[in-house]
Amino acid sequence: MVSEHSEQDAAEPARDADPGPGAQVLVASNRGPVSYALAPPPSRSPSRTPTPDDAGAPDPGPPVLTAKRGGGGLVSGLSAIGADARAVWVCAALGDGDREAVRQAAARAGADGQQEAGGPAGALLDPAETGGQRVRMLDIAPEVFASAYNGIANSVLWFVHHLLYQTPLEPAFDAEFRREWEAYEAYNAAFADALAREAAPGAAVLVQDYHLSLVPALLRERRPDLRVGHFSHTPWAPPDYFRMLPDDVADAVLRGILGGDRAGFLTARWAEAFADCCARLLGARVERDAASGELTVELDGRTTHLGVYGLGADAEFLRERSRAADVVERRTALRAQVEGRDADATATPSEGGAGEPARDAGGGRKVIVRVDRTELSKNIVRGLLAYRRLLADRPEWRERVVHVAFAYPSRQDLAVYREYTQEVQRVADAINGEFGTPGWRPVVLHVKDDFARSLAAYRIADVALVNPIRDGMNLVAKEVPVVSDAGCALVLSREAGAYAELGDDALTVNPYDVRATADALHEALTMDADERAARTKRLAAAATALPPKQWFLAQLRALGAA
Repeated sequence: MVSEHSEQDAAEPARDADPGPGAQVLVASNRGPVSYALAPPPSRSPSRTPTPDDAGAPDPGPPVLTAKRGGGGLVSGLSAIGADARAVWVCAALGDGDREAVRQAAARAGADGQQEAGGPAGALLDPAETGGQRVRMLDIAPEVFASAYNGIANSVLWFVHHLLYQTPLEPAFDAEFRREWEAYEAYNAAFADALAREAAPGAAVLVQDYHLSLVPALLRERRPDLRVGHFSHTPWAPPDYFRMLPDDVADAVLRGILGGDRAGFLTARWAEAFADCCARLLGARVERDAASGELTVELDGRTTHLGVYGLGADAEFLRERSRAADVVERRTALRAQVEGRDADATATPSEGGAGEPARDAGGGRKVIVRVDRTELSKNIVRGLLAYRRLLADRPEWRERVVHVAFAYPSRQDLAVYREYTQEVQRVADAINGEFGTPGWRPVVLHVKDDFARSLAAYRIADVALVNPIRDGMNLVAKEVPVVSDAGCALVLSREAGAYAELGDDALTVNPYDVRATADALHEALTMDADERAARTKRLAAAATALPPKQWFLAQLRALGAA
């Protein structure tokens, strides 16, 4: 099998995949640390006509797969705890390539005399393909997965926690919702079953996010000996919005998370919203520890501790990766686009290193950067409208600033996301049509995901615009100050989780107020260089206070497992 490494791999030797006596540490998430793509089947020459002899040709064997490994806090954390913990990551097969990988892994195990059921029970993947991690991938029926993932997780729970519903028209919880909710229950049960089988006595289990909100309680029923934590990477809705869910569903989600010993959140605001929902909808008792400030929720004789773990940026990785050759190349190309000239014209040495362009060589236009998925909560359209207002109200910025906007398509299997992506493109085109000149394109919009290009944009940014209408954290706000070449002013929504840590040194905006956002962009563009540098230094320090590895280990320690 061919292995394609991602931006941040776990550089760890492969470990034995034998499940042995059980795992001491387990992680459960919808998406795992590796994904698989089916290679195109070998094709005959188009000029050759099939013959009867082809029927007797040798079996070509199983489909060829390509493995791509991912990075992030969970990968970093699991690589830090060592092989003795026999950690296992339980995840779902997301597509046809993943499902074929499960089938092949189950077949290999059977050939070796091991019993691997495949299907919803999954199979342990080859550690050579997973960066050394022991990964059990579950092949949940595609129709069940689609209903649980798109029907409930992304179209209901995500919308509730990000306050996205247009309430005069939606939601309408009908028979189709009930069918999808049953699939969500089955999906969560499959994870609980797999975790219960894999875990050693007294093991620590960290369950991730809104996809798996029922797992802690289901796992408690199956294995009361385990120490279970749940972590929410999203905001948490306030009670009056959360109770929009059908009563039994709201009850199940809250009780599901309360089945754990601990529940983790990115900010105190989201933890308090969860506690408020438990108190008002379930009648739970909520208390705050006078010394630590930590909240506890007591219901039906059980107590769940709420913790706050503000995931930070990985400074070492970002700084090293942002100086790689492909980032330097893309930085040159982006600067060329900003200045309205060919990329080759900027390929001159710089103070930053051989082959890098001088920061403003031959130009000097200011750069406003945003990097987002085209996710409804990211508020890209209002950000573009604020930039248009800046150009309309302050004509002195015309031909002196460029908005580099990366809007990477997300969840395009949902119609509302496809429509939003089209609207982003339409507004960007309208701004360019209204204000553009032969030598100046006001908005440089990129829609193809390219991590190296995102880092290049971070480096040249004078201003970073992060204006979500609601966001659990938003790591872009934390990453830009870490790698910025010459300091970057941050325009930040007060509704981003990152505001709790970065608000003092950012220019804070109400994400719905287009004019105020335009004014903040102007203030950021005119900020004194010394002040901008000082703010950037403080932002970078706050942004890296709890890097991914420490974020993961802090949760394990809280469960008494590290």
